[in-house]
Amino acid sequence: MKLNELKPSVGSNKKAWRKGRGISTGNGKTAGRGQKGQMARSGGSTRWGFEGGQTPLFRRMSKRGFNNYNFVPQSVEIVVSRLNAFEDGAEVTLQSVHDLGIVKFSKAVTSLVILGGGELKKKLTVKANRFTASAKAAIEQAGGTAEEV
Repeated sequence: MKLNELKPSVGSNKKAWRKGRGISTGNGKTAGRGQKGQMARSGGSTRWGFEGGQTPLFRRMSKRGFNNYNFVPQSVEIVVSRLNAFEDGAEVTLQSVHDLGIVKFSKAVTSLVILGGGELKKKLTVKANRFTASAKAAIEQAGGTAEEV
């Protein structure tokens, strides 16, 4: 094989249509642009994002502004059985739960919720914002007290 014998593969090279060269060519007169209208004119394309006069999507969407998500008060939920990590007779509060490393939370967390589940084997004083009925019963059954803050 020599350089002068190289040929492109069949079908890879196509001749370009010569537009506007008479009706018999099939691409004469309107040159494949159809009859009149915006796309028949020179420079007749629309800009990026144009939706025919309707307000474009990128203008309908908000681009900036305040988001309250980071400041919405959040709560930490703990199952009663997790409280067995505390020593007998200890006081359980939101801060003590954080210090012991039972749960990790951000500054937005402002309340502690105790859920029923499992068994409590220690006598504790639990101070939380909310208790489920089964959680309160489990704490009192173990000899502790459940105080709503």
